[in-house]
Amino acid sequence: MVAWRSFLKTHAMITRRLEAELMIEEDLPLASYDVLVQLCEAPERRLRMTELAGAVLLSRSGLTRLVDRLTREGLVTRQACEDDARGTYAVLTADGLSRLRKASKVHLRGVEEHMTGRLDTSELATLTELLERLDGDGSTY
Repeated sequence: MVAWRSFLKTHAMITRRLEAELMIEEDLPLASYDVLVQLCEAPERRLRMTELAGAVLLSRSGLTRLVDRLTREGLVTRQACEDDARGTYAVLTADGLSRLRKASKVHLRGVEEHMTGRLDTSELATLTELLERLDGDGSTY
């Protein structure tokens, strides 16, 4: 239980710091940043809403509200699925990509400062191996 509590405490602390830095420097919540990253890395810079919800670990309703906000900000658009009338894609816009590139400097600096920079190469390799083992099959929920 000590390891579990330490993991939870550390994750929460690092996440809070990353969120605060993104908000202060870029006025971008961490969840929005995560959505932009997922879309940037996806083929054609788009994902079905159900795939995106699994990738960012948000409920469908939570993701819908977030994508609505990103759409109002011009960072994401919605696109109907050609092969499924019920499906919708979230698509990264040029403005969204630009905003992501700017915010990624803040985020990557924070990851380095609060996590990866505190471990040597061997420790990072071990941590990566352990986390991948805990991830099991790598499935999303």
